[in-house]
Amino acid sequence: MTITLHGIGIGGGIAIGRAHLVSHADLEVAHYEITDAEVPAEIARFDAAVRLTRKELEQLWGSIPENAPTELGAFLSLHVMLLNDHTISREPRDIIQAQHCNAEWALKLQQDRLLEQFDVIEEEYLRERRADVIQVVERIFKALNGEGGGHYVPPEDSKERILVAHDLSPADMVLFKEAEFAAFLTDVGGPTSHTAILARSLDIPSVLALHHARQLIREDETLIVDGTAGVAIIDPSETILTEYRKRQAGYAADRKKLRGLKTTTAKTLDGTAIELHANIEMPGDVEQALANGATGVGLYRSEFLFLGRDDLPDEDEQYASYKAVIQGMKGAPVTIRTIDLGRDKMPKWAEGEIISAANPALGLTGVRLCLAEPHMFRTQLRALLRAGRHGKLKLLVPMLANLAEVNQVLFHVEQAKEGLREDGIEFSDLVEIGGMIEVPGAAITVGHFLKKLDFVSIGTNDLIQYTLAVDRGDDSVSHLYDPFHPAVLHLIAHVIKTADQANVPVSVCGEMAGDVRLTPLLLALGLRRFSMHPAQLLNVKQIILSCDLQKLGALRPMLEQAADADQVREMLNEVVA
Repeated sequence: MTITLHGIGIGGGIAIGRAHLVSHADLEVAHYEITDAEVPAEIARFDAAVRLTRKELEQLWGSIPENAPTELGAFLSLHVMLLNDHTISREPRDIIQAQHCNAEWALKLQQDRLLEQFDVIEEEYLRERRADVIQVVERIFKALNGEGGGHYVPPEDSKERILVAHDLSPADMVLFKEAEFAAFLTDVGGPTSHTAILARSLDIPSVLALHHARQLIREDETLIVDGTAGVAIIDPSETILTEYRKRQAGYAADRKKLRGLKTTTAKTLDGTAIELHANIEMPGDVEQALANGATGVGLYRSEFLFLGRDDLPDEDEQYASYKAVIQGMKGAPVTIRTIDLGRDKMPKWAEGEIISAANPALGLTGVRLCLAEPHMFRTQLRALLRAGRHGKLKLLVPMLANLAEVNQVLFHVEQAKEGLREDGIEFSDLVEIGGMIEVPGAAITVGHFLKKLDFVSIGTNDLIQYTLAVDRGDDSVSHLYDPFHPAVLHLIAHVIKTADQANVPVSVCGEMAGDVRLTPLLLALGLRRFSMHPAQLLNVKQIILSCDLQKLGALRPMLEQAADADQVREMLNEVVA
């Protein structure tokens, strides 16, 4: 019987293949009492399971393939961090001691306590960590049950298979590195979950938040995955298969045509040039950016150089990385964001103060952490200024909230320059300094920032979540995370208009920039500089080539009257149609 499931579509395209189910440990555990004499041995058994789990995660991190998405290492680093936290690695020992119970039961009790705390927190980043806690605890359970260290053997025909799971952890993704699956399906997850980010980086169709897919689908069952529509079809009829094969072929043909746009200049129908830049994480991403026609790097996330390690990268290591990106872009502008750690990107060497924060997303993160760690920040600034001699470098500061932070950043830049002069080290004195506008307060008062900065870039991911107070990683409310919301558009329009009046360049580097549904809308709001994942560049360029700015100009005043997101969509459809 054909069954159609609806979820959150991640990645475009259509995959047709047979199901490959992945099972995980059952967290239902037995409860039994132990004697006083047995307590030390039971605690030792728990400690051994934690050590084995830590060893497995570290080995997995070390075996990440070179062509894997950069985020994978950051996610695994996060799991090691959670494992090392006392709430998971130490407190179950106290429960064993106090209640004279087996290690599995103590771990279950501690997990339940932690999850109860997550359930009453509405903040996005902390709620996303709930799934990570479950995944880490699950690995300890496996170790206690003697199931740790197993090696996953992918099916030989993995390229024709669709992976189906309740959820996929970063460790799972490393174990699956030898397989190239056609698509992913999971019961849980949101548009910013680990699986979503990895699927998007791999550019394969996937559907998340299907709720009961893992229970409904059987091994080897034929599946259709439509990553654009967010649909999974179980056991499709021959008629449905024929239709989707046609759609699949059409999608492949469209992709081939898109590749032909690589050298085409991004201009609207009236001849207005639009800048299309790429978001990257590592020097190795430059090749993909150029292959998709990027005319620059609009966001190089330098924090990925700081993750998955026990120490800080020194000045020379950072300089070499930044230099490689700048030279790799062959004279095109490169915007490098200073360290943006915290939240879900927590390196081992910064665990103490960041993890202990009650609300990491509103705590010591972004520029706040940089200013709180001046030696770390100054070292990065020195490396950046040195690298600036090799091309067109722009320095971007994340999560600015007030003018005092801008002044402090500029002071540190001047101090870094002075230090380089004293050391007789060559550097560029022409590096532009810009700021990310991702805090609503900064968006509202952006006029003051523009007097101090050379450019600004709108980080729409954080701007939307802070404006709408929505946990986009929670599929029960992720539908409320809406870039079409009038409040979000008013803030973006205000930043663009104010920057244009001050003759200061402005761009968008968040997910909105790569969403083709929003390309005409952003053009209507006056945006002329986009930065996105390299895989999205040609799709956005294709839309730009068909847009009429004069026609879109009528949309901007209409947006000021919109009452809700649905009205915005209706207005956009009327103008674009």
